[in-house]
Amino acid sequence: MSTEIEVRKASEQNYAAMNRMLNGDAAPLADIWSHSTAVSTMHPIGSRQVGWEKVRESFEQVAQVASNGQVKLRDQIVHVAGDVAYELGVEHGQVKIAGQQVTIEHRVTNIYRREAGGWKIVHHHTDVSPAMLDVLSRMNAKT
Repeated sequence: MSTEIEVRKASEQNYAAMNRMLNGDAAPLADIWSHSTAVSTMHPIGSRQVGWEKVRESFEQVAQVASNGQVKLRDQIVHVAGDVAYELGVEHGQVKIAGQQVTIEHRVTNIYRREAGGWKIVHHHTDVSPAMLDVLSRMNAKT
């Protein structure tokens, strides 16, 4: 199997795990993410987390308020350079956040690193989502 195909399979696993998170279960993301202190994410709500524990916590927080969600990666481009690869694309989908329907339409960059013979995500970065920020600000105003 070519290296690019391996990365594409890791991407498929990532989006399957993200779909589980968008339906209340963040646990499968632990299988595709590196558990390094150097991993990072920049979510569509504008925040940034560094280190596996912070990244994991952010996924668990999303899972607590997300339901009926689905996201797919379109326009995927994969480039591999040794033990590092990146993919570009556009995430399309929808999710209910605290009962409010939100459309997902984000440009995304995912960076993968080969670890122990497999490909693990070390960075995920999307555009900021004004719709998600709006729902979260209304949630915070109620608390």
